This record gives sequence, structure tokens and C-alpha cells, in this order.
Amino acid sequence: MVDLKRQYQKIKTEVDAAIHNVIDSTGFINGKDVQQFGTELATYLGVKHVIPCANGTDALQISLMALGLKPGDEVITASYTYIATVEVIALLRLKPVFVDVDADTFTMNIEEVRKAITPKTKAIIPVHLYGQCANMEPLLEIAKEHNIPLIEDNAQAIGGNYIFSDGRTVKTGSMGIIGCTSFFPSKNLGCYGDGGAMFTNDDALAETLRMVANHGQKLRYYHEMVGCNSRLDSIQAAVLRIKLKHLDEYCTARRAVADYYDNAFKNYPNIHTPYRAPYAYHVFHQYTLQLANTNRDMVQQKLAEKNIPSMIYYPVPCHKQNMLKEFGGLDYHLPVTDMLQDCVISLPIHTEFTEEELRYITKNFIEIVKG
Repeated sequence: MVDLKRQYQKIKTEVDAAIHNVIDSTGFINGKDVQQFGTELATYLGVKHVIPCANGTDALQISLMALGLKPGDEVITASYTYIATVEVIALLRLKPVFVDVDADTFTMNIEEVRKAITPKTKAIIPVHLYGQCANMEPLLEIAKEHNIPLIEDNAQAIGGNYIFSDGRTVKTGSMGIIGCTSFFPSKNLGCYGDGGAMFTNDDALAETLRMVANHGQKLRYYHEMVGCNSRLDSIQAAVLRIKLKHLDEYCTARRAVADYYDNAFKNYPNIHTPYRAPYAYHVFHQYTLQLANTNRDMVQQKLAEKNIPSMIYYPVPCHKQNMLKEFGGLDYHLPVTDMLQDCVISLPIHTEFTEEELRYITKNFIEIVKG
């Protein structure tokens, strides 16, 4: 699904030197590369603060902890997402409230969010799924109207943009009170292990986020709140500093692959290519199609026979997961989410494709779907 080896070969000299510099310095934890990466990413995103941490799941958990939410508080989010978004809500004994998504964008349905708000709603977490930004302008208006913090799950869309109705363009992850991301290796901006970060423009909140991520301490051995231990190590930060310089190039390359796929599939009515919302610059962390009147299992099996990988993101939405049944998930009526779980399929997308490889994938995919 992603070719990290060929990507590494292009930046091998820089990466190898950066890793060796960290080893030579022995500054493995909170070394200078961690601080420098935070500064450089803040500049790229146009935010005041970036707080690196151990992974994207920690970023979401720390964000909820920093907001001081209490057990039983409600957090609105999409069921059609990776489990980490919802897992941290349940872990903190908060109550996930699931809303449906739009069939075209795969992101939160705005009207469903409006209907889900209650006096117990204490946070909203939109997910920028597959590289496409949720429709943030109306979500921010809802959050402001009800004085509810909004946390962006930006794990799949770093490098993407959102365009406001007044023409202003901003980076995904920079609009909510906190933005969160993951640097898992397959992400558009990925390291060579685990990593994550939080972004904010709120000075006081940034300090709290740093404290929560560091055992609840501002001054060593003086712990002011219950926190956790979540750090981005210096080797990963060194790798990310190099890859950040290439992020826009990587996003452009992914969009070029998506363009190739779109053009190849445009005349086949049972292949629904990804929608590109006019308010967003889609960075295609995944290229996710919808198949109509087609046996998806057969398609996947025949693709595998041709050595073409594919994935189903996500075969079981969060509200149907056993781990969340205590929150009444099976009582939810989310027709679009239910529909998507049965018809989506993702094809490989990464920065190193050759035209020959893309031609092979598209030719075989069309032949298989046509039957």
C-alpha cells in the first residue's frame, strides 16, 4: 500500500547523517532535534505551539486530559474512523456520541452534529479522513455558538488545506483549539517508528499539554496534575525534520497518483472515485473508492492474485465494535456509515509510483470490476 523503501532511498544520505548525529550527541530524549522539529512544524502549520509526543493516539488522549473533561462528559465524533479516535474517549470514561458522515467526503455530517449536541457535550472531534479535511467552517461556528472545544484529528491529512468562504486558506490541524496528528511511518509525514504531535495557538493550553505529556510536571519532580509519559524521541524527530522539507512534494505526488486513478476509472459507473470537496486541498493519505453492485470480496481476492494490495478502511465502524458496546453503539442509526463499511476499497497510493505500475494496477482493477 505504501513504498517506504524507495522513498527512503531518495533521502538516504540526509536521513543517515541525521540519525548518526543524534547517536553521536547521545541526546536521545528531548534532544535538540525534538525542539527544532517542533519549531519548524509550527512554522509550516502557521500555529504558535507544537507539542511532540509518542504517537497520535497519545496526542488525542492528552488533548482530552488537558481540557479537564470529567467522566460522563460527552464527546461528539464520527464512527467512521480508526478506533484510536474513539478509544481515548472511552479510556478516560467519557461518553462517545457518534454522528454519521457524508457519503461523498467521508467526514462528519454537519446537521448530525447540530442534532447531537446536549448540555453534556464538552468536545467535538472531527476527523480529516483519508486526507480530506472535514468542513470546518460550519463546525467551528457550531463550536463557538455552544462554547464547545473542537479538537481536530489530523492524523491522515497533514499537509492539507482548508479554504474558508472568505478565501482564507489555512492548514489542516490549525483551526481547532487543538490539532492532533500521528507520524506513523505510512502517514504523509511519517517517521521510522511511532510519533505524534499536538498543535495549538493557546499559550496556557500549550503549557498544560506539555505538562500532561510529561508526568504532569512543569518543574522536574513537582507534579501538579495527573499526566502520562509521552515523548517523541530525538531520532524520530531528526527523520521528521528532513521529511517535513519534502511534505508538500509528497502531497503533490499523492495527488498525481489520485489524478491518474480518477482518469482511468471515470467512465465506469460502478467505480465511484473519491470526491474532492471545493473547500479542501485533499492530500490522499488513502485513495478510497466506492464500488456499486460489485462483489468486493471477489475484487480483493482477484487483486491479491495479481499481487496488487488493497485494504478495507474500515470493515467495522466504531459504534459496532465490542469494546464500545457499553455506550449503546448498536442503538445508533448511521446509514451512510453502514453503507460505506460494505462498499469501500482502498488502492495503493504513495510517492514513488512509476507510470508502468499505475497502468498495471488500473488495467487489472478495471478488468476485475467489469468481470
